[in-house]
Amino acid sequence: MKSIETNEAFEQAINSSDPIVVKFEAGWCPDCKRLDMFIDDIIKDYKFEWFDVNRDNFPELAEKYEVMGIPSLLVFQNGEKKGHLHSANAKTPEDVRGYLDGVESK
Repeated sequence: MKSIETNEAFEQAINSSDPIVVKFEAGWCPDCKRLDMFIDDIIKDYKFEWFDVNRDNFPELAEKYEVMGIPSLLVFQNGEKKGHLHSANAKTPEDVRGYLDGVESK
């Protein structure tokens, strides 16, 4: 997973013609740490390119894309948000896989 450190890097990532996943997180977030415990196995099973964004460093992006809780997984393609898995629904590997399966089939 690649960390996004600038607004320009974020814009470049989301404008990919292939779907990408952006994980909004924060270092103080216990649910983010829990997601990190199983996300690597999930990343291997899906064809997406993955990025992470520290929500605290980019509050304007979180607001723009309606990230109200973390962790949140957003799928982008060609600059458009195609999907959003809110934090309340990203608690287990099954939650994340179910969401990604739905995104892949679109």
